[in-house]
Amino acid sequence: MRFALRLAPPRPGLLLIPAFALTLLVACTGGEAAPVEVRPVLVAHPEPATAAATAFAGDVRAREESALSFRVGGKLVERLVDVGDRVRAGDVLARLDPGDLQAQSRAAQAQLAAAEAELGRARADQARYAQLGEGQLVSRSTIDAQNAAATAAQGQVNAARANLDVARNQAAYTRLTAPTDGVISARQAEAGQVVGAGQAVFTLAADGPREVLFAVPEGVIEGIDVGDPVQVSLWSDEARRLPGRIREIAPAADPASRTFAARATVDAPPEALDLGQSARVFLAGAGNGRLSVPLSALVREDGAASVFVVDPKDSTLQLRPVRIGPYGADRAVVTDGLAPGDWVVTAGGHLLRAGQKVAPVDRDNRPVRP
Repeated sequence: MRFALRLAPPRPGLLLIPAFALTLLVACTGGEAAPVEVRPVLVAHPEPATAAATAFAGDVRAREESALSFRVGGKLVERLVDVGDRVRAGDVLARLDPGDLQAQSRAAQAQLAAAEAELGRARADQARYAQLGEGQLVSRSTIDAQNAAATAAQGQVNAARANLDVARNQAAYTRLTAPTDGVISARQAEAGQVVGAGQAVFTLAADGPREVLFAVPEGVIEGIDVGDPVQVSLWSDEARRLPGRIREIAPAADPASRTFAARATVDAPPEALDLGQSARVFLAGAGNGRLSVPLSALVREDGAASVFVVDPKDSTLQLRPVRIGPYGADRAVVTDGLAPGDWVVTAGGHLLRAGQKVAPVDRDNRPVRP
């Protein structure tokens, strides 16, 4: 038995599919280039450098801070105040053992009494020899010797009296008193400790104006001068900024931190600031018409800073080198390389390239026409 295989004739619609696919393939591989994608970018003008305020951490201090110490050495037998106590001028803060100094005072007093007795004897001899000299019963040299002895005795009395004054003063120095009204901000010694003359025992923060002590890095110190305006913000109330000015800048850097200590006065009543309170000092990042850009706009190329600027002629990108000054919390000061009217790409610079065509938009996603 024979079997014959009969194929069904192709349908007319199926013959069109390969031809249509071939047509698409030819069209895609033809000479026409695919349209270039225009990437939208966020742009903004550079802002004045005052918007790039550089902030430094600091703490509230009294303008006058005194390290209190005894003028004599000895054993600290009594401490009458502690850290945080408020004191008045003349209040006794601590006492030393006065035994040795009181003994020295009594010894000086005894020496004075002996010197005064010797002076009385010398003056009596001087008077007797003067009478004998009138009758020419003694020589002139003997009279001169008695006069010299009386003068020397007077000198001994003067010296003994001065020694007694010093001894009495030293006995009084065993009491440490407050020189002015204020608050004890630190304690460096405890009862029972032997302290030397001049060794700090307490630190007194005097009542009066308050300041903020902060450290300035070496890279920023050149742009800061005494008298520059600042704004002070307390950590407990960051929304409120108090005006002030830089009063003092250390002439030399700290050898450990390599920073310069600076103090800023605050235009606020003393009771508005608590000693030791944490604060931030905002410095005007730049002056003299300098500009600033967001930190996100900076692009690092071979270690140098650059920004992407939109070319107003054809909306393409230019990678423009810039010189950067002080850095702020979210902005950086540009000292050279930008003009106020430039449209700077503020984000996504690492995804862009020079010469790329872009569609600039602002923060409200509105098209910008450079």
